[in-house]
Amino acid sequence: MSSRKQNVREGLVTGAIAKLRAMIVAQPPESQIGSLPELAKTLGVGIVTVQQAARVLEHEGFLKVRRGPGGGYYGTRPDADGLSQAISGFLALHHSAHPEAIDIITLLDCELMAAAARTKDEELREKLAELAKSIDAQDTARQRAEFDQNMLDILYLMVDRPLMELLSRVAVHHYAEYPRGPIYGGAAGKERWKRERRAIIAAIVDGDPERARFEGYRRRREIMRQLGAAI
Repeated sequence: MSSRKQNVREGLVTGAIAKLRAMIVAQPPESQIGSLPELAKTLGVGIVTVQQAARVLEHEGFLKVRRGPGGGYYGTRPDADGLSQAISGFLALHHSAHPEAIDIITLLDCELMAAAARTKDEELREKLAELAKSIDAQDTARQRAEFDQNMLDILYLMVDRPLMELLSRVAVHHYAEYPRGPIYGGAAGKERWKRERRAIIAAIVDGDPERARFEGYRRRREIMRQLGAAI
């Protein structure tokens, strides 16, 4: 196949992907968007082009193909956690350094915390305040990791910023493989972790974005200092 024909083929597939994705997001999840022949007619392309586009969207988490009676193409929604794991895997494949992930996640957290402090959802504020009551009981690295994930899950609900959430989840997944001992190791590290979480959550619950950002940056500086000492 000549390069010109190849470019035309790729352009058809790319266009079909964009149109199919738009059709999917315009309808509720699990809606049937049509059969293979119907979609080919709607998009004005061949069946093979639709099949190629569908494979891409299946991989992205936007599409499911059901066969048999009642079968066809059904729209879905990509799962943020699944997407972040996939991107984290890509970073690992390309040997992205863990310090880079920690640098990124701590920067994102500072803005996430400030944005969360602006929420008007009192129920979520109360949920975060309730979580803070368990800080003193988090004595192991595993417990602290679970607490941090629970806290982030609440912050994601407080902040309706999908890109920030996705990037934060990617960094969290990548960071999960890093040995955390040097950062929050020993009795002093454990107490520092507890002190930081109390200060950050208090600022968010009080609805003070600047204080939340300040506490986030203070935590970040300490983490990067500890990380530099450990390298």
